[in-house]
Parts: sequence; C-alpha cells; structure tokens
Amino acid sequence: MQTRFDITTSGPGLYEFTRQVADWATGTGLLTLFVQHTSASLVIQENADPEVQADLQNYFARLVPPTSDPSMAYLTHTYEGPDDMPAHIKAALLLTHLSIPVTGGVLALGRWQGVYLFEHRDRPHLRRVIAHLA
Repeated sequence: MQTRFDITTSGPGLYEFTRQVADWATGTGLLTLFVQHTSASLVIQENADPEVQADLQNYFARLVPPTSDPSMAYLTHTYEGPDDMPAHIKAALLLTHLSIPVTGGVLALGRWQGVYLFEHRDRPHLRRVIAHLA
C-alpha cells in the first residue's frame, strides 16, 4: 500500500506531518517514508516543546552556514543560491527515509515523538514524501 504526502513549506524549519501519516497508515506492518528531494530531510523528533525544533534548526544553520559565509568559500556549487549547497549537505547528514512499525493502525512512536519534514532551503517549496506500508 502506497501514497504520497505533499508538504508545503515556507522556508527553513521542521514541518510536522504525523497526523496525516497516522490517518493513512491502517493495518499492521513496517511503514517506510521517503522524501523525494535532495535539499530536505525526514526526522522523528520531540513534538511537545517547539523549542526543540527551533534549537535543531539553529544548530544545523550554525553547523552548515550559507555559501555567503566566508567559512564556506571552498564550495563550488553556488549558482542556485547561497542556501542550496548547504541544504544538500544537511540532507546528506540527516535521513531521507524513515521506518516506523505500525501495529493495528497505530504508529509505534514514543509519547513525545512526531514525524517531521526538515526543510533546508530559504524559499517555500512543495515537498513530496512517499509512504509505503507492507
């Protein structure tokens, strides 16, 4: 069983889509989520305190600054904007797919866990996540 989730982003940040996934994933099996982009990631993260998402975003922005930062002068892929190559690096460091057990139509997530798309680009995007439950 497969479907696609379209997630609209408005810039960098974590976009939770746990509810959409939970509403779709009926039955029992292993759910695989895969983002079809090279400048966004998927993460399972705390969904109780929004400071967690802000801190994660700030950490990765500091870890991999835009190519306009002098520390990133060695990068050559810059023609798509100063946020593009850093977005690819962040996506390479993080996951582009997740596996979540589903039992009786319930995602086997922990109490404070949520499923997020982590947008790494500065401008809005429409991101596609493919879901497969088997």
